[in-house]
Amino acid sequence: MKNRDFKDPYRENRIFTFRAIIFWIFVVLMVCVLAARFFYLQVMQHERYATASENNRVLLQPIPPNRGLIFDTKGRLLADNRASQSLNITLERVDDLEQTLQFLQALLPISDGDLERFEKRRKQRRRPHEPVLLRSKLTEQEIAVLAVNSHRLPGVSVEAQLVRHYPYADANAHVLGYVGRINEKELKRIDSVNYSGTQSIGKLGVEKFYETQLHGLVGFQKVEVTARGRVLRVLERDDPVPGADITLHLDSDLQAAAEQALGERRGAVVAIDTRTGGIITLVSQPSFNPNLFVTGIDTKNYAALRDSPDLPLFNRALRGQYPPGSTVKPFVALAGLEYGHINWAHTINDPGWYQLTKGGRFYRDWKKWGHGKVDLLLAMAQSCDTYFYELSHRMSVDDLHDFLWKFGLGQRISLDVAEAVRGILPSTRWKKARTGEPWYTGDSLNVGIGQGYMLTTPLQLATATMVLANRGKWLQPRLLKSIQVDKSNVAALPAIEEVAAAPADVVLKREGDWEKMVDAMESVVHGRRGTAQGIGRDVQYRIAGKTGTAQVIGIKQDEEYDVEKIAERNQDHGLFVAFAPADEPRIAIAVIVENGGGGSTSAAPVAREVMDAYLLPQLAAEANAELMEQNRDKSEAVASE
Repeated sequence: MKNRDFKDPYRENRIFTFRAIIFWIFVVLMVCVLAARFFYLQVMQHERYATASENNRVLLQPIPPNRGLIFDTKGRLLADNRASQSLNITLERVDDLEQTLQFLQALLPISDGDLERFEKRRKQRRRPHEPVLLRSKLTEQEIAVLAVNSHRLPGVSVEAQLVRHYPYADANAHVLGYVGRINEKELKRIDSVNYSGTQSIGKLGVEKFYETQLHGLVGFQKVEVTARGRVLRVLERDDPVPGADITLHLDSDLQAAAEQALGERRGAVVAIDTRTGGIITLVSQPSFNPNLFVTGIDTKNYAALRDSPDLPLFNRALRGQYPPGSTVKPFVALAGLEYGHINWAHTINDPGWYQLTKGGRFYRDWKKWGHGKVDLLLAMAQSCDTYFYELSHRMSVDDLHDFLWKFGLGQRISLDVAEAVRGILPSTRWKKARTGEPWYTGDSLNVGIGQGYMLTTPLQLATATMVLANRGKWLQPRLLKSIQVDKSNVAALPAIEEVAAAPADVVLKREGDWEKMVDAMESVVHGRRGTAQGIGRDVQYRIAGKTGTAQVIGIKQDEEYDVEKIAERNQDHGLFVAFAPADEPRIAIAVIVENGGGGSTSAAPVAREVMDAYLLPQLAAEANAELMEQNRDKSEAVASE
C-alpha cells in the first residue's frame, strides 16, 4: 500500500499553540519595551522634553533699544532714527534658500550687492532663528507684492525697524561719524547679550566714542509661535532701555558758514569757544553723506569715495598733518621771550635772507627785498621770516619743543575726539630716533617758521590759539555739552583714561607778555602793515590773528616760486589762526585751505566769515539788551519825577 498523508489535528494544534505563545510573548515584550520607553520619556526625561517642547512653542526674542539722539548746541537734531521696512529671511524656516532668493529677485529689485551683504550677514549670524537682512527701505508697493506672495515665501518676513538718519547729510559727517553693520572684529569685543537684535554700531566720531550711552540696554520678550514660526501672542516682555540723548557744543549755523566760506576748496575749519573749551565748529572739506553707510554702502558709491583724489573720507580737521607755517610764530616768539633770547625792543636788519655762515645757504624771507629794520612787533605784523630765523638760531630746539608742548602741540589733548592724531613736534631726540641723524642748526631755522619736520593738525592749532587767547588758561577741547540720562538708564559715561588729561596752565615769567603778544596779533589784522589787514576792514570787533603759508614742495636756491608754473596740488597751503574779541575772547579758530596760496588771501577771509556768524548775533543781542535797559532806566527816572 502506498504511503498517504493523513491529517494530524493534534500536531497542528500544538504548532499553532506554540506559535501563538511566541507571538504573544513577543507582543508582551514589545508592550513592555514601549511602556518602559514611555515611562523613560514621560517620567524620567519629562523635564528635558517639556523644556524642548516649550522651546518649540515659545521663543525668546531680543528687543533692541532705540538709539539715542544727537543735538547741536541750539537743540537742532543732528542724528535721529527713522522707521524703515526691511526684508528679512529666517534661515531655519526656509526649505530651499537658493530657490527663495531667485523667487524674491523675480518679485523685487535685489542687486548683487544686496546678495553679497546678505551672505556676509548670514555667516555673521549670532544665534539660531535670528532673521538675516536682505534688503532695507522697502516701498509700499514692494511690501504689497510680498504680502500677496507670502504663502509662497515661508521664512521671509517684512519687519519695521528704526534706522539711523542724518538730516544734515554731509554737513557734519566728520564730526558725528556714522553707524554701520557690526562686523566680525566688533563682534568679538561687544557684549553679545546687550547687542542681541542690534545690527548697527558706531563706526566713527561721536557715534563711536559715545556708543555706550547712545546704544542703551536690550530688552527681551517671550512669544508663542506656530510650527512654522508665526507669532501667536506675547507671553512676557522686558522693555529695553533707550539710549541717552546727547547735546554737542557744535553749532549748525557755524558749520554752514564754514562750509560756505570754504566753498569747493579742500580744507578744514576748527573753532573753539574759549570760555568752555567746546568745539563749536569742525569742518573738513570735501565731506561725504553718512546715510550711505547706515544700511551698507554699495560698491559703486564706496569706490567713488575711496578713489576720489579729493579724499572726502579723510578728516582733515583731526587727521590732516600740515606744516603750521607762520601761524606758529606767536608761540615761537613767546618762547624766545620766556628763555631770554629776545625782548620786545630787540631789532634786526632784514635784507630778505638769512645765512648761518658767510657764503653758506640763503634762508630766504617771503618778501624778496626784505623788511629792513624790524622789532618783534613789526616782525609779527609783517610775518618777517628773517627775524624768526635768527631767533631760532639762538634758541635750542629742545627748549622750543618743551615750550610749544605746553600749548598742546605734538599731543592728543581733546576729551572726546578719538580720531585726532598727535602731529609732529620735533626735538633732537625725536630726529635721532626717526632718522638716526643729529639735529642741525638749519633744522632749527626751518622749525622756527613752522616748516621742516614740524606738523600740526587744525584742531591742535585751534587749541593752542585758545590757550593763548585765554592768556595761558587751559580748557580741554570737547564736543560733548550735555548728556540726558533718564533714571531708568543705567548707562554711564565711557571711560576716557586713554585720553590725555589737560595740561597745566601756561605761566609766563612776565605776565605782560600775554597782552603784548595779543597786541602784536591785533596788528596783523588791524595794523597798517599787517598781513591780514584785508579782513580787518569794517569789522565790528577786534581780531587777534596770524597768517601762515606752508610749502608743499621745496624750491631750489636759485629758483623763484612761480604759482603759474606749479601744479595746483603742489601749491602752498594757506593757514590762519585767530581769536576774537581780542580783549575778551569768545572764539578761537584755525583755518587751512589746501593749495590755497597765502593765508591772508585764502584762509583769513574764511575765518572772518565764521567769526562774523558767531559774534555779530551775540553783539547785536547784547546791544539791544543794553538799549532796552537804558530806556527802562529813563522811563523809571521820568516816572519818579
